[in-house]
Amino acid sequence: MMFSVVIPSFNQGNYLKQTIASIYQQSDVVFDCYVADGGSQDQTIDILQASADQYPNFRWHSGPDLGQADAVNQAITVTTGEIIAWINSDDIYYPGAFATVAQIFTTNPNVLVVYGLANYIDANNQIIEPYPTQAWNYEALKDICYLCQPAVFFRRTCIEQWGNLNTDLHFCLDYELWLRWGKETKFYYLPKVLAGSRQYSLNKTIGSRVKAHGEVNQMLKQKLGYVPDRHLINYARVQTESQLNLDLSASHQLLHNRPVPKFDLRFWCILIFFILQQYWDWHQFPSLFKVWVLIRLKSKL
Repeated sequence: MMFSVVIPSFNQGNYLKQTIASIYQQSDVVFDCYVADGGSQDQTIDILQASADQYPNFRWHSGPDLGQADAVNQAITVTTGEIIAWINSDDIYYPGAFATVAQIFTTNPNVLVVYGLANYIDANNQIIEPYPTQAWNYEALKDICYLCQPAVFFRRTCIEQWGNLNTDLHFCLDYELWLRWGKETKFYYLPKVLAGSRQYSLNKTIGSRVKAHGEVNQMLKQKLGYVPDRHLINYARVQTESQLNLDLSASHQLLHNRPVPKFDLRFWCILIFFILQQYWDWHQFPSLFKVWVLIRLKSKL
């Protein structure tokens, strides 16, 4: 059983070397590695050239692409491994991850997708907190994306049967893929920490949080026919924070653990305005009780 590790890359020279090193510390598994770089202008090219000299079965390409989804699709196309491991160029794998996943695929030939636990890590590889992963439940997946992308491994047949990443998406390309494939097959839940997902002020999703939440809602509307309440509330929350230009630095970058200013009347007025606007924009009618319950569950916002 061979793994193909695919890495979309663009100006991530500060972290790419760590990502590649975390791949080549894996043992007891045969794999190759392909980096699809979108034409980086930082130190990325030097790192790729040095990695090609240092590591076996390492290939790369640099040139214009249509974004992250396109880069992943290109990389999958030029590799041949049965198992695909997709990791972004700022994330890392933990030692032993590949061997554990390979054992699951080997002993469960009908399993097509395996996902494990992950940690949010900061720019210095320090653990911020565990990613909120949970056991497989497709209905729950509609409400929250509980799969951490670098901790998901899948057989190439998934691509062949149900298609690759949607290149129109730039923030929720992984979430859309899990929802699409999850309708067709049950994902295998592996309760072992496999990867670290890096969070810092300049990474794509956090740096563009309002656009990211908007894209998620649009994708869910198209795919499900509606937008779950939690996503509407989350969108209103980030709109409010953006409107008030709140400082989201340091440990407050993750939405679910940011404190809500309980006694800030201006915050709550703007939040309620955006909540109502969200329901109006997405053609849904809010239950006042439902909204009240969601607001009360501040830790889940």
